[in-house]
Amino acid sequence: MLNPYEGNLLIDVHRLRILRAVAEHGSFNRAATALRLTPSAVSQHIAALERGLGHPVARRSTRGVELTEAGRLLVETAETVTAELDLVRSRIERLAADRARLTVATFTSGGRHLLPRALATFVAARPEVELTVVEAEPEVSLAMVRSGAADLALAYHFDGPLPAGGAGTAGPAWLPLMEDPLYAVLPPGHRLARREVLEPAELGDDRWVLGCLKTEAFLRRYADRAGFEPRVAASTTDYFFAQALVGAGVGVSLIPRVALAPAAGSAAVPLASPRPARHIGVATPRRAPLDPDAAALRDALREAAAASGTEAVAASGAGPVGACGSGAQVGP
Repeated sequence: MLNPYEGNLLIDVHRLRILRAVAEHGSFNRAATALRLTPSAVSQHIAALERGLGHPVARRSTRGVELTEAGRLLVETAETVTAELDLVRSRIERLAADRARLTVATFTSGGRHLLPRALATFVAARPEVELTVVEAEPEVSLAMVRSGAADLALAYHFDGPLPAGGAGTAGPAWLPLMEDPLYAVLPPGHRLARREVLEPAELGDDRWVLGCLKTEAFLRRYADRAGFEPRVAASTTDYFFAQALVGAGVGVSLIPRVALAPAAGSAAVPLASPRPARHIGVATPRRAPLDPDAAALRDALREAAAASGTEAVAASGAGPVGACGSGAQVGP
C-alpha cells in the first residue's frame, strides 16, 4: 500500500514557523489569523510539511488540532533552528553595513553600575564600533541575544527559575560576573537599624516596600523559608522610589547592593548567611567563535565587575542561562 507521507526529509523553515503557530494557538484558523494567512494556506503548508517529512505532524479533532509525536518533536526543534537562522540573518545584515555595529541590552541598575565603566574601556579601544544600548529586563534581553537582536546582554537572576529567554540548551551562554547581595533597608528610627546583621524572621512583623516584581517573588520564597508571610505596603518597579518610600516610613525593603541609595536617616543592613543575592552575568550567543567586538565588551564588563568592589565570582566556562522601571502602588 502506498504511504501518502513517503518521501525525502525536506523541511521548509517557513513551514516550521507555521507549525509552531498551530501548536501555540491550537487551531489552523487562529494560527492563520496570527500569521496573517488564510486557513487554507496554513492547511496547505502543513500538508506540504508532512509530505516532505514523510510523517503526519497534526491531526484535527473536536478539541482543535493536536500534534502527533513527530509534530511535537518538530516544534521542540523548530525554536532552536529558527533562532539560529535569525541570528545568522542578523550577522549577515551587519556584514553589509558600512561600519561595525554592536547592540547591548542591559537592566537598569546593572547598566548604571557596571556598563558605563565597561563602555568607556570599550570605546577607547574600539572607537570605530557603532554602539546601541537597549534597556530591557532579563526575560527580554536574553531572548534578544537568542534571536540576534542583541549581541550580548547584561542580565541577572535570583535563586530559583532562570528567565525564560535563557532557558534550555538553545539559550545564550552565561558568564557569571558578580554576586549582588540584597540588603534590608530600614526607615529612620527602626528598632533594628543599628544591627550589624539581621535574621530575616526579625522583619516578619514589618510592612514591606517592594522595589521590583522579581524581588517580590524572591521575597515571598525567602520569607516562606524564614517562617513568615510579608505584608506588602507598597509595590513599585523602581528601586530608588522604593528607598524613598522606606525613608518616609512606609515600610522596609530588600534592595540589591548595586541599587542602594537609601534616603537620609535610613539604614542598609546585611542579612544573615546564607546571604540572599542577585546573580549578575553577561549573556552571549551560544557558539564559537564569539564576534570579536562582543567578546571585547564582555571582557570589559568582567573587568568592570572585578573593579567594582562587590563580590566578583570566578567565571571559568559558560553554561546555559537561564532594573526595574517606574510606577508604584501604595497599599492601605
